[in-house]
Amino acid sequence: MNTESQISKELDELNVEVTELFKLTEKTNDIVTFGTRYQVWYSRAFKIVELLGPERLDEFCSYYRIDPKRKVFDVSTYVIQDYITGIGASGDYMHKPLWDIQGAIYVKLLNQSQILGSLKSRLGTILSDVKGHIRAEIEDEELEIAQKLVVVSHRGAGAIAGVVLEGHLQRVALNHKIKISKKNPTIVDLNDPLKSAGIYDIPIWRKIQHLSDIRNLCDHKKEREPKIEEVEELIAGIASIIKTVF
Repeated sequence: MNTESQISKELDELNVEVTELFKLTEKTNDIVTFGTRYQVWYSRAFKIVELLGPERLDEFCSYYRIDPKRKVFDVSTYVIQDYITGIGASGDYMHKPLWDIQGAIYVKLLNQSQILGSLKSRLGTILSDVKGHIRAEIEDEELEIAQKLVVVSHRGAGAIAGVVLEGHLQRVALNHKIKISKKNPTIVDLNDPLKSAGIYDIPIWRKIQHLSDIRNLCDHKKEREPKIEEVEELIAGIASIIKTVF
């Protein structure tokens, strides 16, 4: 099961569990059971909201956490943390509540549930963004390694940089659903279909062709030895491509 399917399954399970929590809010004498189950649900749901909707996390938490700056204690400021710790709703917290505690908790829980449910539609997009960010960081790190290796081995540095460009173009083709005939395509095999599909224009296509030529000098020992300036041009050129071609 891939990451998207796992998170989707987790969302479905949390949705089922919150239905049981709603039922427990109707039982005023079973706060302990509600609190125990809710704490597990909240911890799991928190991680999902943090991943898929970080801009909604503060709102999600506000329905549970007591505001340390709270000056008024009423239905609008009463939160789930109050309920599971047994705090009442009158001024001294000791007398009979002045309003429906269960109703207030139901609404807070409903708000959290709705936030969680709204995030499922963003699942694919968010994970794609996360994966893209991670890949970009890896590509940058690999190019840094290649740059440091230039003074030790021109060919080795060029070979590493070439792999970065090849892998990046493969992902671009995959993202745009462009079919590549070869099972293990080279940079040239990828460059033509991407240009033909309008992913980039002729100047970019020519630049990639040129970078491919330098990469080939690094990969094939029968060719002449690549110059340090060429390898540095290769690394800089690839750094530019991976930042502008998606």
